[in-house]
Amino acid sequence: MMNPDFHPQSRLWLYLSNRRLTDAEVNEINISLINFCNEWTAHGSQLRSRGDVLHHRFIRLMVDQTAAGASGCSIDKSVHFIQQIEIKYGVELFNRMIFARREKEQILTGNLNEIPKLFDEGIINPETIVFDTLVNSKKDFDDRFEIPLSKSWMFRRIKGERILL
Repeated sequence: MMNPDFHPQSRLWLYLSNRRLTDAEVNEINISLINFCNEWTAHGSQLRSRGDVLHHRFIRLMVDQTAAGASGCSIDKSVHFIQQIEIKYGVELFNRMIFARREKEQILTGNLNEIPKLFDEGIINPETIVFDTLVNSKKDFDDRFEIPLSKSWMFRRIKGERILL
């Protein structure tokens, strides 16, 4: 669970990297996230926010909107900040065609269009743990960030192509 003191409906953004970040990159990005969150404002009000890197693959930003809500301009600031990370570290963080799955202790990524093929080849199955990067609140993150493929929206990519027995 992220920041249990944040309201369950706190707004959350997840960015999945197309590659594993190194330990040094994670440390640098976490420091940058702390600095960004300490200065992040909306209409002159300080946002109660947190950010961190998970599993060397995900950047998450969260705003507890019970104090002050993120506005269009403040969200634009966060997008610009994430774009700067992309440039500095040579990673893709806005590619929504990338998905992540857990294989033992590793987090592997692939293209969403590959899911039916991976399923057919037995590389993934309904119990494979996947990461739902579409969660957008603290509660959603706590409840369904890591879930079996069969409980994920990604499973429709398989079901849409064939009937599962």
